[in-house]
Amino acid sequence: MNRSELVAALADRAEVTRKDADAVLAAFAEVVGDIVSKGDEKVTIPGFLTFERTHRAARTARNPQTGEPINIPAGFSVKVSAGSKLKEAAKGK
Repeated sequence: MNRSELVAALADRAEVTRKDADAVLAAFAEVVGDIVSKGDEKVTIPGFLTFERTHRAARTARNPQTGEPINIPAGFSVKVSAGSKLKEAAKGK
């Protein structure tokens, strides 16, 4: 399902226009991005998803072509965890 299909499904389910559904989806993505970028709290939708920023330590990797070591600096990543209701839906229950 791509973005336009998701917007159409949301609009049908919520009985709103596609323009309104698209605006809500864009606002949701923006708010989650802002909160995750700050890193001081996580976004939780109970039973569905949790978004949180995690720290990744610096590490040494290898260049696959030459085999020479490469230093990868520390940084941040995003962890997305499925909630219980989403896990049950994936099982087909």
